[in-house]
Amino acid sequence: MAENTADKTLSEISRKLSVLISISLRQLLNDREFGQKKSRKQGVGDLACFLADMGLDAKDIAGILGAPVQSVRTLLTPNRRK
Repeated sequence: MAENTADKTLSEISRKLSVLISISLRQLLNDREFGQKKSRKQGVGDLACFLADMGLDAKDIAGILGAPVQSVRTLLTPNRRK
C-alpha cells in the first residue's frame, strides 16, 4: 500500500516538473502562444488552460500563476474556454 502511495506521489511530482520545464523552454524560445486562438491577446486564461491540459489541478495552477483558486476554476469552466 505504501509503495502505491509513493508511486502516485512521484508520478504527480514528475508531471508537475514536466510542465514547469515545458514553460521554461517556451520562455527561452520566446514562444508565448499557449492558446488555440491567435487573434486574442494571451493572458492568464490561456496559460491556465495550457496547465490544465498538462494535468494540473486548479489549486496547483493557482499557485504557479499567483492567481486565486476560484478565478482559475472560473477560467477553466467549459463555457469560458469557448
